[in-house]
Amino acid sequence: MEAAGAMSTTPSHASMVDSDDFDLSRLLNHRPRINVERQRSFDERSLGDLYLSAMDGRSGYMDSYESMYSPGGGLRSLTGTPASSTRLSFEPQPLVGEAWEALRRSLVCFRGEPLGTIAAVDNSSDEVLNYDQVFVRDFVPSALAFLMNGEPDIVKNFLLKTLLLQGWEKRIDRFKLGEGAMPASFKVLKDPKRGVDTLAADFGESAIGRVAPADSGFWWIILLRAYTKSTGDLSLSETPECQKGIRLIMNQCLAEGFDTFPTLLCADGCCMIDRRMGVYGYPIEIQALFFMSLRCALLLLKPASEGNSGKDDDIMERIVTRLHALSYHMRSYFWLDFQQLNVIYRFKTEEYSHTAVNKFNVIPESIPDWLFDFMPSRGGYFVGNVSPARMDFRWFALGNCVAILASLATPEQAGAIMDLIEERWEDLIGEMPLKICYPAIESHEWQSVTGCDPKNTRWSYHNGGSWPVLIWLLTAACIKTGRLKIARRAIDLAEARLARDSWPEYYDGKLGRYVGKQARKHQTWSIAGYLVAKMMLEDPSHLGMISLEEDKAMNPVLKRSASWTV
Repeated sequence: MEAAGAMSTTPSHASMVDSDDFDLSRLLNHRPRINVERQRSFDERSLGDLYLSAMDGRSGYMDSYESMYSPGGGLRSLTGTPASSTRLSFEPQPLVGEAWEALRRSLVCFRGEPLGTIAAVDNSSDEVLNYDQVFVRDFVPSALAFLMNGEPDIVKNFLLKTLLLQGWEKRIDRFKLGEGAMPASFKVLKDPKRGVDTLAADFGESAIGRVAPADSGFWWIILLRAYTKSTGDLSLSETPECQKGIRLIMNQCLAEGFDTFPTLLCADGCCMIDRRMGVYGYPIEIQALFFMSLRCALLLLKPASEGNSGKDDDIMERIVTRLHALSYHMRSYFWLDFQQLNVIYRFKTEEYSHTAVNKFNVIPESIPDWLFDFMPSRGGYFVGNVSPARMDFRWFALGNCVAILASLATPEQAGAIMDLIEERWEDLIGEMPLKICYPAIESHEWQSVTGCDPKNTRWSYHNGGSWPVLIWLLTAACIKTGRLKIARRAIDLAEARLARDSWPEYYDGKLGRYVGKQARKHQTWSIAGYLVAKMMLEDPSHLGMISLEEDKAMNPVLKRSASWTV
């Protein structure tokens, strides 16, 4: 087999496309035409083109923002339903109106201006904990919903205030966090006597396990790009403050250390899975978000100006270099399909040389039994983690969906991920989309991996629970790959339960049949995720806010030594 030591990028045959599944270009051709002159946007340029234009100081580096215009950005619905629904004359869905009302109830204001949405508005719970705070990652689907509905000011306020918080001194005990760190969440404190609003931020010092959020900065950059793409407003991203914020995040991620891989080393619980779940090391969620934020940063950073000592040039060059290395590493070593599974199954171990096939010394006996039955002959996915002598074979939904949207996955790999979802619908979707990871860990493994976490019992919460918020990422991936039938089917399942169950945070059980045992009701990102999925499906042009096209410059011909051939 070709390229035995690395994951094959073209392993699975494309499935037969259903009659109601189109490619994105056909979808866009059938929507109302907009009188905007289209030019080649910077999203369509290769990384090399972007960097060279920056180095040359050409004025056309980011001169095509007209092509970034999202039709929903200029309209605002007066009825509480998405502007896209009104524009395209869709039959109003009662659930959509209910969802918008619920989303607006979660808005929090700072000095009279809407600033974000709190995590949940669950009046039935006595314990508020931190669900009354605005979380950076939680706000992303809310922000996208407001952008699609022509309400960008909320998003702009959020971006600016979190940027302000980035500049705070951040300490946990006697240790000072890096300058680029973004908060996990913040809370608006109101003093009714003095009539003063203040902000209190959490950078991990109050979190369970005291883990700083590695993903907050990535989501902030991705959201800044979505805002710019939706509104066509360059003025925000080009401010010195935003440019500095992007550079601080990039500098923190690209700092040199003892790494031998281009992936980002992380602690357990540093992302959406924010409790101990064995995702320490190089989790797919962080790597996919890291890749996407690198690409967004490259698009948003301004070229170096005179007298800048080439500082911006240097960071852009480092981003380009890292992107090439990261895309190769992820596509080669994190990718798993039937063919590659068979290769790993036959791996030799203890190889010592630069020509080693089993580069990470993965022990074939570590392959879990469930995987042999789970892996279909058609389909594939990016595994959860790859590090020395360790490969986490679990499926993680967020990382795989973001890999598609960021074009970290090749078109063939993206199609294979969709094939896997179709082939293993009961396992990954069940009765409520979408499994955060699969499968659940249990018994002795649960004890050792989670530390007997009572919240992460099998098929609950982060341990194989079903999270409705992920439906927006699934829908976006479906639109990008032209697999609309999957998105429609998943949304139909969600609509049958979400409002009736009061918009819970997550569902439990192998099929996702039961409202989570500790799930909050009226969870904001469950509401927003549904709205974003509906609006994207009705107007696929919204996908441009959160999707990046494949960069051909990152697809060089792979040349390996003869030792890679089985």
